[in-house]
Amino acid sequence: MSKLKIHENGRNFILDGQNFFYLADTVWSAFTNATMEEWEFYLEKRWSQGYNVLQINTLPQWDRCLTDVNIYPFYTEDGQRYDFERWNEDYYTRARKMCKMAVDKGFQLSLVVLWLNYVPGTWGSKMVDINVMPKDFVRKYAEKVVTEFDEFDPIYLISGDTDFDTKEAVEYYEIALDTICEKSPESLKAVHVKRGYDYIPEQFLDRLSFYMYQSGHNADGQEMAYALAEHFYRNYPRKPIVNAEPCYEQMGYSRKRYGRFGPYDIRKAAWSGILSGACAGVTYGAHGVWNWKKTGKRQNPVLGEGFDESFPVQEAIHFPGAWDYGFIRDFLETRGIVELKPVNELLIDHSQEIRMAQTEDERYLIYIPYTTNLVIGRCLEGYHAKAIDLADGRTARVPVECENDRTLIHIHGFQNDALIILWK
Repeated sequence: MSKLKIHENGRNFILDGQNFFYLADTVWSAFTNATMEEWEFYLEKRWSQGYNVLQINTLPQWDRCLTDVNIYPFYTEDGQRYDFERWNEDYYTRARKMCKMAVDKGFQLSLVVLWLNYVPGTWGSKMVDINVMPKDFVRKYAEKVVTEFDEFDPIYLISGDTDFDTKEAVEYYEIALDTICEKSPESLKAVHVKRGYDYIPEQFLDRLSFYMYQSGHNADGQEMAYALAEHFYRNYPRKPIVNAEPCYEQMGYSRKRYGRFGPYDIRKAAWSGILSGACAGVTYGAHGVWNWKKTGKRQNPVLGEGFDESFPVQEAIHFPGAWDYGFIRDFLETRGIVELKPVNELLIDHSQEIRMAQTEDERYLIYIPYTTNLVIGRCLEGYHAKAIDLADGRTARVPVECENDRTLIHIHGFQNDALIILWK
């Protein structure tokens, strides 16, 4: 099996000598909630849409939906509290079968080792602490993850939705990272952090292959999609950057606020990050797929950040925004676009919501949420412009004028968010 590697440019991935855009789907609860028949259909659907990575939790997701599958990695009497000293090997046999199905279909696995609620001193374990893992078991569990899954050449996400605000949390993740590095030295590794978080302990950095951030599901704070990309791009050692959890489609706003994210919101989060430094990839999520909500089953009473009710997975897997994310990968790969350098400083007197990046061959991409005239502080004599309506894929030519070392890009005719391409 081929291994995913870091591109020589330090900003992207490569597989079998080909550029690899990390287009992931969030399916945290797959191992505990999906039946084999559902899993087979799911893989076929996401493969057809162009996804190439699956993000899965190796442990039961704390805010997953209830299910009839009822399988756990450890012995449990009530399905809530686990006996960490008693493995359930049937769980791992089943999980390995699911991994093989995914890998055979062409997916790269991205597996979480320790979600935050299993680690003391994190915001999650402060809310729900019934399954905090004993410290002396962390190494055993990390070794178990490698033993069971390493043959599939996964990416290991050492943490899930976590913070590193306490000494306890850092110590737990230090043990897990050390163990994964020792037992699987060639695999790619990252940490999945909580919404809006921009800190990774310095002692972790040389062992991490790339950075993940989470712009998250708060209605207020969606600027994190580009702000965090910029932060990691400007302030951390050069590595690929991925928005591993932008707002999920039809996710209710967190903190029990009324409203849901639609296709426009998730497109905006994706393109904003990609053009601001996170050009290595992006992750999609559908509210009902990540937590695998079954028709007739109640949502888990542990709701983490207070999201509204999920759609059944049978409906959520068909949300239209999943195709919009598939378009991103297809657009970049078919045009040979790999590294994107953020150049928002070239936009004159415009909203920060408009994002601009430059390719290696001096093409420019601009994400524009609402149509308006654009002024670029550079004369792009001889350039042409085209706008792509991101809601339905229509394209239109756009007039370009150069004057006094500036370039004016005229308003395009679409009423949706658009991607403007400038080429010579």
